[in-house]
Amino acid sequence: MSIATHNLRWEAGGRLIVDGVTLNAVPGRMLGLVGPNGSGKSSLLRLIGGLRRASAGLVTLGDCDMRTLPRPAIARRIAFVAQQAATEEDVTVEDVVRLGRTPHRGPLAGWTGRDQQAVDQALMQTGLAAKRRQSWHTLSGGEKQRAQIARALAQAPTELLLDEPTNHLDVQHQLEILELVSHLPLTSIVALHDLNLAALYCDEVVVLMAGRVMAAGAPLKVLTPSLIRTVFGVAAAIGRSPIDGRPHLYLAPVAAAVQPVSEHLRQSA
Repeated sequence: MSIATHNLRWEAGGRLIVDGVTLNAVPGRMLGLVGPNGSGKSSLLRLIGGLRRASAGLVTLGDCDMRTLPRPAIARRIAFVAQQAATEEDVTVEDVVRLGRTPHRGPLAGWTGRDQQAVDQALMQTGLAAKRRQSWHTLSGGEKQRAQIARALAQAPTELLLDEPTNHLDVQHQLEILELVSHLPLTSIVALHDLNLAALYCDEVVVLMAGRVMAAGAPLKVLTPSLIRTVFGVAAAIGRSPIDGRPHLYLAPVAAAVQPVSEHLRQSA
């Protein structure tokens, strides 16, 4: 089943943050939300995950209006990974991942073999099995983000929502996190700042500006120089990476683009 939004709107403080957004996340694929700061990416993710109530429009899971579904049913279906997670408690990696089983357990239910199997599998999928007894506070930023993804996977969702999962990570961990997510057998919707990461890992992207959808589709069809200039205010051209030959976005301040960036690339080739 797919997850979709239909003319979704959300206001806060008298200001329209999400303005009539319609999108459809194809099952089993990664949909990227890109746009400048304040474009509504994080707010849209929270609306899709049922963490905020829309002012108008709706979110559907398959053929169901999500407003008609009980909260535990939504929690068993959709997992949300925030930008950062913090706790003052002295917990282990496994303690964090075990939290993902909460939607599947009653208030008085004991821990079952099925719960443990889900936790073990999530730790394996994220490469954290050897660190399961390690304190959360001793992990690197990339490892903490992987632990949060492991918690989400232990939830056994069909949809995974990630709010800028590469934020505050070094380049190596950014690539590792998105490589991991891109190979998960889930429908994923991820908010990203980096256009090259979106082009590299997302099957489709939705470009947001001031809460509205400016374009949607395959990354290299959508992320054109003219759209990037309009939405992000920078000059852009598409070239080929000398490392792996894949398309790469070259970006520059508009004021620095004395000649078109694409012309500069042709001259320097």
